[in-house]
Amino acid sequence: MSSVSETLDLAVRLARAAGGVQRERYETKLSIGTKSAPVDLVTEVDRRCEELIVETLARERGGDAILAEEGSRREATSGDWRWVIDPLDGTVNYAHGYPRFCVSIGVEHRGLRSVGVVYDPLLDELYHATAGGGAFRNGRPIRTSTESEIGRGLFATGFAYDVHRSENDNLDHFARFVKTARAVRRDGSAALDLCYVASGRLDGYWELKLHAWDVAAGALIVEEAGGRTSDLAGGPLPADGASVVASNGALHDAMLRLLANCAPDSPPRSPGIG
Repeated sequence: MSSVSETLDLAVRLARAAGGVQRERYETKLSIGTKSAPVDLVTEVDRRCEELIVETLARERGGDAILAEEGSRREATSGDWRWVIDPLDGTVNYAHGYPRFCVSIGVEHRGLRSVGVVYDPLLDELYHATAGGGAFRNGRPIRTSTESEIGRGLFATGFAYDVHRSENDNLDHFARFVKTARAVRRDGSAALDLCYVASGRLDGYWELKLHAWDVAAGALIVEEAGGRTSDLAGGPLPADGASVVASNGALHDAMLRLLANCAPDSPPRSPGIG
């Protein structure tokens, strides 16, 4: 049975190795393809980073389950661990030379988030957390902000790959936050946005239509930094990342009210009331 500390050490080593590949290939000529939509990109760097991580896990943790963005899947053959991997979170940014991307590795033990590691190779910032063990950036403890007024808050969000064709596009939420908060950012890396909430750089973050690999590491880092996570209705954060709200805790209810199309200091409207 592997320990949490051994699992963390391996996740950190894998994140740094994949980040090194990203740093080496950054702003070089890339082979770029698309997946579900013209804005859903994949590069050979995504695939190389996933191969590096998965091949190492096959050698060192061959009985663990794997769920990774670029298609690697493996059921557990022994033990109770599952690795949830985004080998390059922020591929559109990476493909355009926009410096906002990272490696995200979350590890579950018996279905519960246990280890989270997110590595930004350009800033050389490594975030990590273990369940009950706190959250850290480059080895130093981090905490969420203490902001309690939504009008003074800095928030972030993103838009799903089907934004060009879906009516459920997050634009209404975005507009309400722009009109209410101090500022809203949209930087294209869910894992980094979550880490920025955890470290107090952002006061809150929300997004729709994510996936398990987008949130597996960052959600744990937020929670261990003293923050709060949920779905858009305030319920438990979905394991598949279908919707996510993350905050410093103090602003969470106000965020939920805005997302429900209410004033931030008003109770949510009941279904069916115009």
